[in-house]
Amino acid sequence: MTRPTFTDPLTRTIVSFLQAIGLDVRAGQIPAETFLPGIWIDHGALLIDEARLRYPGDLLHEAGHLAVAAPARRTTISGDVGPDAAEEMMAIAWSYAAALHLRIDPAVVFHEAGYQGGARSIVENFQQGHTFGVPMLQWAGMTYDATQAASRGVAPYPHMICWLRPDGEHRE
Repeated sequence: MTRPTFTDPLTRTIVSFLQAIGLDVRAGQIPAETFLPGIWIDHGALLIDEARLRYPGDLLHEAGHLAVAAPARRTTISGDVGPDAAEEMMAIAWSYAAALHLRIDPAVVFHEAGYQGGARSIVENFQQGHTFGVPMLQWAGMTYDATQAASRGVAPYPHMICWLRPDGEHRE
C-alpha cells in the first residue's frame, strides 16, 4: 500500500502515528461537505482531503472513534461514526492520550471551534485528573487507571496498553 504524503508537518506526524498503530489512512479528495472539514471515514479508513482540512487535531479525534470501536465494527464505519455516547467519551479520552503521546498540545485537538464551546473545559478536566472515558477504555483493555495500573506494574492513563481496541468486549 502506498503511504499518503501530506505537506503540513502536524498532519504528517499524526498520520504517521495512526498508520503505525494499524489504522488505514488515505489521502484523497472528498467531494461533499463533511462533519469535520477535510475528513471522511470510509469503511474504517480515514480519508483526508488536506486542501479542506481545517484542524489537523480533528484527525486524532476521528481516529479515536475508529480505535475504540470493536474490531468487527471498525471496518463497517462510514461517514458519521454514530451517536454512541460511551464511544464519544472513549474517543475524547483516547485522543487526549494520543496528543500527549505525540507531544502535541491538547489544545490542537480540543480547539475552540469544536466540542460545542467546551474544548478548554475538557482539557482542564483531563489535566486535573478528571478523566471521563477512561473507565470504558480500561474495560476494553486499552489502558488502566492509577489503581489498576499500580497492581499490574504498568503506567496509568494517559499511557495506553494498546491503541486499538482488542477483540472481545471485556478484557479485565
